[in-house]
Amino acid sequence: MQPSITPPSIPPSAAPLPLQQKPAVLWFTGLSGAGKSTLAQAVQVQLQALGLRCYLLDGDKLRQGLNQGLGFSAADRAENVRRVGEVAALMADAGLIVLVALISPFRADRLLARSKVAAGEFFEIFVDAPLAVVEQRDTKGLYRLARSGQLKDFTGIDSPYEAPLQAELHIDSAGLTVNAAAMRVLELLLLNR
Repeated sequence: MQPSITPPSIPPSAAPLPLQQKPAVLWFTGLSGAGKSTLAQAVQVQLQALGLRCYLLDGDKLRQGLNQGLGFSAADRAENVRRVGEVAALMADAGLIVLVALISPFRADRLLARSKVAAGEFFEIFVDAPLAVVEQRDTKGLYRLARSGQLKDFTGIDSPYEAPLQAELHIDSAGLTVNAAAMRVLELLLLNR
């Protein structure tokens, strides 16, 4: 019989000091091309300028790594959001302000992500732009592919987007500059500190 191994305990005096900030998850949701990543990047720059520790989890980048291999079926979208929600919760638990830029089309999936974070630390930010506007922007050519039938299950075309019913912040990205929208997000965060 092998002896059991007991991990050493860390005395409270030796534990790392918490960051001198309140953790948060800023969850930017909206159609592709609405400006989620652009806005999240602008907010990240402002938070860093204020000396706050933050990290941006961008849906496009996560699909190249953590969520590589997931498609766009309802089940794969749910798994994509679940994974990102778990990572965001872990990072918030470590004291960071986490910015998540993710289409996350289904309310139930966003609600699940919210449930992983301590009360008062999750802020849903609906980055809203009309379909006509995001199709006009279409920097990646995805709407064109979806309209031609070459891209299936594309949110807003042949797969639904469920707009938030009670987002902490609603940003009209067709009517606000990036800087003005970023200031609204910062005000929301700083008022809830």
